[in-house]
Amino acid sequence: MGLALTGVAVPSAAATPTPSAGTWTAPLSTRGRYIVDAGGNRFRLRSANWDGAQGSWTGSGDANDPANHHSGQDSYGIPLGLDRVAIPSLLGDFHALGINSVRLPFSNEMIHTTAPVPDAAVAANPGLRGKTPLQVYDAVVAALTADGFAVVLNNHTNTTRWCCGVDGNERWNSRQTTRQWADDWVFMARHYRDNARVVGADLYNEVRRDILDDPNWGLGDGHDWFAAAQEAGDRILSEANPNLLIIVEGINWTGIPADGLPHGRPLLTPVRTLSHTLVVSGKLVYSAHFYGYTGPHHSGATGLGETHDPRYQDLTPDQLEAALHDEAFYVSAESGQHFTAPVWISEFGVGSDEGGAAARTWFSHFTGYLATADADFAYWPLVGWSTDSQGRPGGDSWALLRYDRDGHRSGILDGTDWRADAVRGLMTAPQRSGYVPPVPAWHMLTTDHADAVQSLRVRALGDWDSGARKAVCPDGERLIGISHTQGRGLCTDTATDEDLRASGSDQTVVRDERYVPPGGDWASGYSKLQCPQGQFLLGYSLRGGAVSAALCAPARRTLGSASRTVWFDRGDNRPPGGPGGDFAYGNYKGQCSSDEYAAGLAYTNAIGHWGRPDALLCRSLV
Repeated sequence: MGLALTGVAVPSAAATPTPSAGTWTAPLSTRGRYIVDAGGNRFRLRSANWDGAQGSWTGSGDANDPANHHSGQDSYGIPLGLDRVAIPSLLGDFHALGINSVRLPFSNEMIHTTAPVPDAAVAANPGLRGKTPLQVYDAVVAALTADGFAVVLNNHTNTTRWCCGVDGNERWNSRQTTRQWADDWVFMARHYRDNARVVGADLYNEVRRDILDDPNWGLGDGHDWFAAAQEAGDRILSEANPNLLIIVEGINWTGIPADGLPHGRPLLTPVRTLSHTLVVSGKLVYSAHFYGYTGPHHSGATGLGETHDPRYQDLTPDQLEAALHDEAFYVSAESGQHFTAPVWISEFGVGSDEGGAAARTWFSHFTGYLATADADFAYWPLVGWSTDSQGRPGGDSWALLRYDRDGHRSGILDGTDWRADAVRGLMTAPQRSGYVPPVPAWHMLTTDHADAVQSLRVRALGDWDSGARKAVCPDGERLIGISHTQGRGLCTDTATDEDLRASGSDQTVVRDERYVPPGGDWASGYSKLQCPQGQFLLGYSLRGGAVSAALCAPARRTLGSASRTVWFDRGDNRPPGGPGGDFAYGNYKGQCSSDEYAAGLAYTNAIGHWGRPDALLCRSLV
């Protein structure tokens, strides 16, 4: 049954899209730096942010007074504009902009709120009267997807209030546990599982410092954003919906913004040495936000919290391009690395009333860079007001589409907005289109603070080395490299046209030398964990830093037998060019060639070695 919105029936989320939906086919996945649809065709996220459901209250004063909401706009905890414009009209304007997708922020509080929104919040959409914020959000998702838009769910805040500063929503777990946050994500992913055009889970918005502490990338504590994103992403894919893109934004800010103290905007810089490997490959997207008034080491503040660091709008074009590359775009620009993934610039924007030359020039340069880089993007924000509820001028001048209290539109489509040329140029710039061939996958494993069993097939079989720290490559990939220290591994599917592993549940845990054939000592004087004939190395386990066991799986085809020993106890031993990238920065590591598979692992408990991995047995795939 469709939900009536001003007399127009909005089909359920799983309904067949209207002809305006375009030709893309859900679900979406990734191939190297590109997002592709179910047919392998490029799907560039040309997006905008329809905000409001994350909240608009600024955090001080009476929340019932619109003056205490961002730009005087009380969103009532639902997407903006529903009080002024019927949803079908809004969607028509979205199509006119040229976007194909919408980033739809929400708060954790929105999910659990049971009180209905006031009638005034949905005055232009009376079919939504009496609905809770989540039910209104449901109707918006259903309408967007039925009209052909891809929707990315974005957990923006814990509580329903305006973001972002020191506001109690700095981290995913500022007001809840990481487990509760991930539980909410599993709920949302299941909630929209039957709607294939809900394509992504954008895990959390602008992770940043609170009053006392910084977020981090890989320290293993309660503020470790790398680990939290890994946990939520894996749970979404394994417990709720394996088809969703998992979008991980970099760390937005660390340090105290004061001259002389360390501070900055890491964004995606840590990904070079520590990247995510999800339980379903081809689903990871990284994201970052850029605004002209902020900078690589500038918080964006004016007055309190302002430093003498340059803002992005103060940089020369060359300096801006270098900063964008170093902070984010290297992830998509450098192919064949463990970190290679699409990069979505999921927020950027500027005001229509901006008169500053620096800000206007920055916007032109930035949108030009996005166009040249053929980047995925999402403008902030999509919808705003142009008058308050009394008809006085007001609202958010940054919005692409602005509506007065009577629903009359102004903004980017209406001829007087200075941003129009830049936005139009970005929407219509030449881009890679059509079929994108599959590319070899490279993924790193890290056992720094937890297991990294990224194979769903192995997970289904239970704990194969109780008490040890375990690492296993994702389904469809094989272990090809390992580090001497730190417990890092490298996985790939290169040089195989299909999953190398045979069907079924067979696997072999190797703890001794029983599979080393007579006369086959490939690491004399060392303990050797060798896979049985016809099997390949899929994972490993450690106790402390010492080798505990190897995990092997049977191949679906005959494997080659030509072999060599790769030693890495005294330095790196990798193929020329280091395919896959540096998966264990600062540590010795060994790696088989791309046309080989790892068939064994050697170590010694001699002084100075302490049982750590020292050598790999590499064999030809054919």
